[in-house]
Amino acid sequence: MRKIFGFDFLAIEDPEELKKKIVEKELFSYEDLEEYKSLSQIIDFVYKKKIRVNIIQPTILYNYPAVLIPLARRNDEDNRIIDVFQIVACGTELCKAYSELVNPEIQRQNFEEQAKAKQQGDDETMEIDEGFMGAMEQGMPPISGLGFGIDRLLMLIYDVPSIRDVVLFPLMRPTNEAAKTIKTEAKEVEKIDFSKVEIEPLFKDYVDFETFSKSDFRAVKVIACEAVPKSKKLLQFTLNDGTSENRIILSGIHEYYEPEELVGKTCIAITNLPPRTMMGIDSCGMLISAVHSEEGKEKLHLLMIDDHIPAGAKLY
Repeated sequence: MRKIFGFDFLAIEDPEELKKKIVEKELFSYEDLEEYKSLSQIIDFVYKKKIRVNIIQPTILYNYPAVLIPLARRNDEDNRIIDVFQIVACGTELCKAYSELVNPEIQRQNFEEQAKAKQQGDDETMEIDEGFMGAMEQGMPPISGLGFGIDRLLMLIYDVPSIRDVVLFPLMRPTNEAAKTIKTEAKEVEKIDFSKVEIEPLFKDYVDFETFSKSDFRAVKVIACEAVPKSKKLLQFTLNDGTSENRIILSGIHEYYEPEELVGKTCIAITNLPPRTMMGIDSCGMLISAVHSEEGKEKLHLLMIDDHIPAGAKLY
């Protein structure tokens, strides 16, 4: 990692500073790093894109940055790294093992760092677990653990790209038809209390008509939708925009929708934006969503319209 970064990245505590130095080294652009808010997210992204993806033969990795695994014991000689080893093959993690942290003071500090990362926008961080902390404060013996992903090993053996192809129960949700029925029934009894809704203030600055008219809003049909590998937020849409070529647009709405429920929907997109590279994929346009806050939590609704409207229809 130090060789790739070209500097001591473990000495940096500010995520924005780390991003700046990565861009200066021309490893990635600001756009590539935009959705990563914390140190752990940024370091993990570079590791997966520059190291793990290129490891083919079974390889043991060790000396992980401590920010990546808050439950692991710190190294005695350098507390910025942890005593971990991991086996990687064909660009995939097969197992991870480490000495578990049993010092309650350090564990609480790690949880507090996780809370700080959450405030920076990292939704995958751990919450402070007071029950766990209470048990550790009573005294916990030295322990170690190893987690082996049999399903990931089967992915390699059978050469399949999705974990759903090898697990016994890949779909733990209703089928599309059942889901539609459930949603329809829910809508019939749902009562919306708009008194708890907060919206962004309206813009006061005027945009002249000529500038606005250059934005090309079009109805688009969702041909296919899938989660972007290595990303928890991005969905990749393949769209019919009324032309002879399919359009690819990436949207960070996986928190709100599963890919399969959006296939076949008619949405609205701006189609004349310049391509924007996200996770190595060119996103050609922007799907339109409506966002509001409710009791302090952001909610999002992808704008979907009547299916009778044809692909490519222009909005005025």
